[in-house]
Amino acid sequence: MKSVLPETRKRVEQSTSDNVSQKIEQELERNIHYYSDKGYNTLTRRLNQLDKEWDTERVLEANASFLVVAGSILALTVNKKWIFLPAVIGTFLFQHAVQGWCPPLPLIRRFGIRTPQEIQKERNALKEFRGDFK
Repeated sequence: MKSVLPETRKRVEQSTSDNVSQKIEQELERNIHYYSDKGYNTLTRRLNQLDKEWDTERVLEANASFLVVAGSILALTVNKKWIFLPAVIGTFLFQHAVQGWCPPLPLIRRFGIRTPQEIQKERNALKEFRGDFK
């Protein structure tokens, strides 16, 4: 039986517009080309930067958790109607977990935030240039 749900590792890319995906892919290719002839220390610095780069999941989770906490505090202290915010955010997170898409995701991707797989693709290329796989 074929699943109607996208593969976990491909779900964000599959739900990103072609235009945004193309821009992110072009940036990845530029980075790989730029670093292709750099030395060990430069490659190591870039790999360290990639270790600290926030991916789509981290950005989405950080923003969602902030809004859930803020909405809960506002519901307790200002107006009970604010409880709507954590409920909506929870729904978005569930939708993202199942489908790989939720309303904030196109905005996150438009800002150039990459998936863990896209970051790993650059990491692998840089490690190859550095000679890690010999």
